[in-house]
Amino acid sequence: MIDAPLVDTHFHLYTADMPLIGTAWHHPPADATTEDFIATMDAHGVGFGVIAAASLNGSYHDYTLRALRRHRRFRATINALPELDFHTLERMKAEGVVGMRFVLSRAPAMPDLRSPEYRRLLKRAADLDWHVQLLDNSPRLPATIETLEGYGVRLVIDHLGKPDPVAGVNCPGFRAVLAAVERGRTWVKLSAGFRMASPEAARGYAQALVRVAGGARLLWGSDWPFAAFEDRVTYADTLAAFHDWVPDPLLRAQIGGDTPMRLYFRD
Repeated sequence: MIDAPLVDTHFHLYTADMPLIGTAWHHPPADATTEDFIATMDAHGVGFGVIAAASLNGSYHDYTLRALRRHRRFRATINALPELDFHTLERMKAEGVVGMRFVLSRAPAMPDLRSPEYRRLLKRAADLDWHVQLLDNSPRLPATIETLEGYGVRLVIDHLGKPDPVAGVNCPGFRAVLAAVERGRTWVKLSAGFRMASPEAARGYAQALVRVAGGARLLWGSDWPFAAFEDRVTYADTLAAFHDWVPDPLLRAQIGGDTPMRLYFRD
């Protein structure tokens, strides 16, 4: 087990006939079912998983919530709308929801995170001890991180911090991610390297994160079923990338097991 992550902290579940938001950037060519993913987990020695709310489906969380009720090896995040009431959020927490995801990089317009509606939503997240899972464009990340930190919520940054492909690790967005990690309330996912400009770029981002965060603030995720890359990436490829980025097996065990279990599976 030391060479296999125990927890996959970033994957999606959906079926091709689920309702998509009007601005959906991808139309899934096939189902990505709970059963398919469990078979994939079991085949690769992965014991637990965290369902990342898919931006494609907006606030349609029915399938995710059913998966949580049936499989206690899962946790999940939701795309939370500001109008969600506290009782609904409490029920979701009881079923295994651990946070809310903001996919701001694909939002048609940047929401006002300082508005009364978002202040209320983020206060509820803090009261529930939820984290905010964040994916934003690199130039905007410093300001977004500063705003969210002001609400007292923990942050989990998706996809290696999604650095600017030209400036890379030197871009202000990536530096803001590293600084947030050092402040002790932010984690970063070593995930979706196949979405970066090159394998070498992904390796550089991952290794920069490892140098700053060690294993205590890093998580691993496959990004299964690899939306828009379905025919180019396999689950084994994502595990191989993780081994390439983190050659130390003890450090991999911490990133793939101990750290996510402490963050997501405390209850």
